[in-house]
Amino acid sequence: MSDIRIMLIDDEPHVLSALQRVLRLHPPVEGRRCTVEVYTSPLKAIEAAQERIMDVVMCDYRMPELDGVETLRRLKELQPQAGRIMLSGSRDFDIVVDAINVARVGRVLSKPWNEVELIAAIGDAVETRRLQVENAELADQLRVQRGVLSQQDAELRRIESLWPGITRVEWGADGSICVSESDVGRTAWGKLQG
Repeated sequence: MSDIRIMLIDDEPHVLSALQRVLRLHPPVEGRRCTVEVYTSPLKAIEAAQERIMDVVMCDYRMPELDGVETLRRLKELQPQAGRIMLSGSRDFDIVVDAINVARVGRVLSKPWNEVELIAAIGDAVETRRLQVENAELADQLRVQRGVLSQQDAELRRIESLWPGITRVEWGADGSICVSESDVGRTAWGKLQG
């Protein structure tokens, strides 16, 4: 089994450290390791989510660049199957409503959090994502059997679900592939050159 990929977003580094410690001491799914990425910038987190799949994203509500609802809404567009959890120090009911209605979060947890509740919420989000991915794959298999979807298109969808953006290619008028400087900069070769 692969590692559980968790993205933590909070503008307070000490909160991120505390969350990492909890996850290191109490993995949310027995027998599976966690790979945790932390971001103090919601915009950097969104950029990272364009390149790799996350199982769960946990985000603070109050941050300077974007609030948690908008951050999770954008991440939902990039990775609709990733579990989304909001952390908030506020007891404002409108925040909870926005988080659920706009960002489709699965849970809203209060700060300070209860470790047992936090681990359970992440474990639930991992299982929900697993079921969504499995259902999508089974639905595509059925579409292929019925002739509604080609085997090639089903495979492209599967690959895109593993590596976001990998199947999106901009073609030139002459049939060449158009590559921007930012695309090259994100590659290993581009990082060596930079």
